Amino acid sequence: MTTTNSTPKIMALTTHSIFFDAYETVSDTLTTQKKIWALAQYCQSSDDFVDVVPANNNLTLYLKEPAQLAGWLPRLLEQWHELKATDFNSRHHKLATRYGGEYGPDIAHVAKHHNLSIDDVAQMHSSAKYHVLFLGFKPGFAYLDGLNPKLFTPRHAEPRLSVPKGSVAIGGDQTGIYPESSPGGWQIIGHTDFRLFDINASSPCAVEPGDTLEFVIQEVLK
Repeated sequence: MTTTNSTPKIMALTTHSIFFDAYETVSDTLTTQKKIWALAQYCQSSDDFVDVVPANNNLTLYLKEPAQLAGWLPRLLEQWHELKATDFNSRHHKLATRYGGEYGPDIAHVAKHHNLSIDDVAQMHSSAKYHVLFLGFKPGFAYLDGLNPKLFTPRHAEPRLSVPKGSVAIGGDQTGIYPESSPGGWQIIGHTDFRLFDINASSPCAVEPGDTLEFVIQEVLK
């Protein structure tokens, strides 16, 4: 079903799956994203889905039975118009973080790039409240919204072959945490022991789309 720009596009991908796209309705990205998360919670509260996958201003739904498809296509749009961004319930996480020194080998470069001190970078980075937009890249990696524009910093021209697990980094207009050691080109400014992914846990990912988090300064090393 195709809709106008004021309403989302809803389409059946297969006999068991639906794609709900609110991208063209966006006037406020975060507000729209909160409605996506609220709609995902509504769908998860039913017993009709094998999986519910929220992404950047869209939602992919995997039904248990193809007979449920025809009913959910109009039902999704009805719920979208009834739901509000404030209907979404999320968790907040505080991540103790060490900035600089051996934990943040690039923080001096980030500070110099913006004509700031190392303390300024740590304070500005830790003073923001970040929203988890969606998960991807690798298990447990959270794409975060909320980085102060004054800290936007280009990635390294040549990525490191190995970035330690728990590294807190900046890449362009985003910040994030490496859930596992891996190659990477972001600017490493700190480290947290917060465990983002545990395959043996009942919920392997510690954060979910829609959660909020903040980095709490444990120490700043020069």
